[in-house]
Amino acid sequence: MRVVLQRVTSASVTIEREVVGRIGRGFLLLVGFGPDDDEDALDWMADKLVGLRLFPDDEGRMNRSLEDVGGDLLAVSQFTLYGDTSRGRRPSFVGAAPPERAEALYERFVARLRERAPGAVETGRFGAMMQVELVNDGPVTLILER
Repeated sequence: MRVVLQRVTSASVTIEREVVGRIGRGFLLLVGFGPDDDEDALDWMADKLVGLRLFPDDEGRMNRSLEDVGGDLLAVSQFTLYGDTSRGRRPSFVGAAPPERAEALYERFVARLRERAPGAVETGRFGAMMQVELVNDGPVTLILER
Protein backbone atom coordinates (compact mmCIF):
# COMPACT_ATOMS: atom_id res chain seq x y z
CA MET A 1 0.00 0.00 0.00
CA ARG A 2 1.33 3.39 -0.97
CA VAL A 3 0.05 6.80 0.03
CA VAL A 4 1.25 10.20 -1.06
CA LEU A 5 0.13 12.60 1.68
CA GLN A 6 -0.03 16.33 1.17
CA ARG A 7 -0.89 18.66 4.03
CA VAL A 8 -3.41 21.12 2.63
CA THR A 9 -5.40 24.18 3.59
CA SER A 10 -8.01 23.01 1.06
CA ALA A 11 -8.46 20.35 -1.62
CA SER A 12 -11.18 19.12 -3.95
CA VAL A 13 -11.91 16.45 -6.55
CA THR A 14 -13.99 17.18 -9.63
CA ILE A 15 -15.48 14.65 -12.06
CA GLU A 16 -17.13 15.92 -15.25
CA ARG A 17 -17.38 19.46 -13.82
CA GLU A 18 -19.01 18.25 -10.59
CA VAL A 19 -17.18 18.58 -7.28
CA VAL A 20 -17.53 15.17 -5.62
CA GLY A 21 -15.25 15.75 -2.64
CA ARG A 22 -13.96 18.86 -0.86
CA ILE A 23 -12.08 19.46 2.38
CA GLY A 24 -10.56 22.29 4.34
CA ARG A 25 -7.47 21.95 6.51
CA GLY A 26 -6.16 18.40 6.54
CA PHE A 27 -4.53 15.81 4.30
CA LEU A 28 -5.02 14.99 0.64
CA LEU A 29 -4.23 11.29 0.24
CA LEU A 30 -3.35 9.71 -3.10
CA VAL A 31 -3.81 5.99 -2.39
CA GLY A 32 -2.58 2.95 -4.32
CA PHE A 33 -2.72 -0.77 -3.57
CA GLY A 34 -0.46 -3.68 -4.38
CA PRO A 35 -1.61 -7.26 -4.96
CA ASP A 36 -0.49 -8.44 -1.50
CA ASP A 37 -2.10 -5.68 0.57
CA ASP A 38 -4.33 -6.90 3.37
CA GLU A 39 -6.47 -5.78 6.30
CA ASP A 40 -3.41 -5.27 8.51
CA ALA A 41 -1.97 -2.79 6.00
CA LEU A 42 -5.26 -0.87 5.93
CA ASP A 43 -5.40 -0.65 9.73
CA TRP A 44 -1.73 0.35 10.05
CA MET A 45 -2.05 3.08 7.42
CA ALA A 46 -5.29 4.51 8.82
CA ASP A 47 -3.80 4.67 12.33
CA LYS A 48 -0.55 6.18 11.03
CA LEU A 49 -2.31 8.89 9.02
CA VAL A 50 -4.57 10.05 11.82
CA GLY A 51 -1.72 10.12 14.33
CA LEU A 52 1.05 11.72 12.24
CA ARG A 53 2.20 14.97 13.80
CA LEU A 54 2.47 17.25 10.78
CA PHE A 55 0.64 20.37 11.93
CA PRO A 56 2.46 23.22 13.66
CA ASP A 57 2.17 23.85 17.38
CA ASP A 58 2.32 27.32 18.94
CA GLU A 59 6.07 27.42 18.35
CA GLY A 60 5.79 26.44 14.67
CA ARG A 61 7.07 22.87 15.11
CA MET A 62 5.30 19.96 13.45
CA ASN A 63 3.91 18.60 16.67
CA ARG A 64 0.13 18.30 16.20
CA SER A 65 -1.77 15.48 14.56
CA LEU A 66 -4.93 15.41 12.50
CA GLU A 67 -6.69 14.44 15.73
CA ASP A 68 -5.26 17.46 17.54
CA VAL A 69 -6.41 19.98 14.92
CA GLY A 70 -9.70 18.29 13.92
CA GLY A 71 -8.51 18.05 10.33
CA ASP A 72 -10.20 16.54 7.29
CA LEU A 73 -9.13 13.84 4.82
CA LEU A 74 -9.62 13.59 1.06
CA ALA A 75 -8.73 10.09 -0.21
CA VAL A 76 -8.25 9.65 -3.96
CA SER A 77 -7.53 6.26 -5.56
CA GLN A 78 -4.29 6.38 -7.55
CA PHE A 79 -3.13 3.10 -9.12
CA THR A 80 -0.36 4.97 -10.95
CA LEU A 81 1.59 5.04 -7.67
CA TYR A 82 2.57 1.50 -8.68
CA GLY A 83 3.82 2.54 -12.12
CA ASP A 84 7.22 1.09 -13.01
CA THR A 85 9.24 3.34 -15.31
CA SER A 86 12.52 1.41 -15.10
CA ARG A 87 12.24 0.15 -18.68
CA GLY A 88 11.09 1.86 -21.82
CA ARG A 89 9.07 5.05 -22.02
CA ARG A 90 5.68 3.76 -21.02
CA PRO A 91 5.02 2.79 -17.40
CA SER A 92 4.04 -0.73 -16.49
CA PHE A 93 1.34 -1.17 -13.87
CA VAL A 94 1.71 -4.91 -13.26
CA GLY A 95 2.72 -4.13 -9.65
CA ALA A 96 -0.69 -2.63 -8.87
CA ALA A 97 -3.52 -4.68 -7.45
CA PRO A 98 -6.12 -5.75 -10.04
CA PRO A 99 -8.98 -3.21 -10.23
CA GLU A 100 -11.59 -5.39 -8.51
CA ARG A 101 -9.30 -6.09 -5.57
CA ALA A 102 -8.04 -2.51 -5.40
CA GLU A 103 -11.57 -1.11 -5.34
CA ALA A 104 -12.56 -3.38 -2.44
CA LEU A 105 -9.40 -2.39 -0.54
CA TYR A 106 -10.04 1.29 -1.23
CA GLU A 107 -13.62 1.09 0.09
CA ARG A 108 -12.49 -0.72 3.25
CA PHE A 109 -9.65 1.77 3.74
CA VAL A 110 -12.03 4.73 3.47
CA ALA A 111 -14.33 3.05 6.01
CA ARG A 112 -11.40 2.75 8.43
CA LEU A 113 -10.52 6.41 7.92
CA ARG A 114 -14.12 7.37 8.70
CA GLU A 115 -13.95 5.37 11.93
CA ARG A 116 -10.76 7.11 13.07
CA ALA A 117 -10.65 10.61 11.60
CA PRO A 118 -11.81 13.56 13.69
CA GLY A 119 -13.11 15.61 10.73
CA ALA A 120 -14.73 14.95 7.39
CA VAL A 121 -13.53 12.12 5.14
CA GLU A 122 -14.23 12.82 1.49
CA THR A 123 -13.32 10.77 -1.59
CA GLY A 124 -13.01 10.82 -5.31
CA ARG A 125 -14.57 8.01 -7.35
CA PHE A 126 -12.65 4.81 -7.93
CA GLY A 127 -11.60 4.38 -11.56
CA ALA A 128 -12.93 7.77 -12.70
CA MET A 129 -11.00 10.46 -14.54
CA MET A 130 -10.65 13.13 -11.85
CA GLN A 131 -9.26 16.60 -11.52
CA VAL A 132 -7.66 17.22 -8.14
CA GLU A 133 -7.08 20.74 -6.87
CA LEU A 134 -5.18 21.55 -3.71
CA VAL A 135 -3.44 24.24 -1.78
CA ASN A 136 -0.40 22.48 -0.33
CA ASP A 137 0.37 23.88 3.10
CA GLY A 138 4.08 24.22 3.78
CA PRO A 139 4.55 22.55 1.36
CA VAL A 140 4.42 19.27 3.26
CA THR A 141 4.41 16.07 1.19
CA LEU A 142 5.25 12.55 2.42
CA ILE A 143 5.27 9.10 0.85
CA LEU A 144 4.10 6.30 3.14
CA GLU A 145 4.33 2.62 2.32
CA ARG A 146 3.26 -0.53 4.11
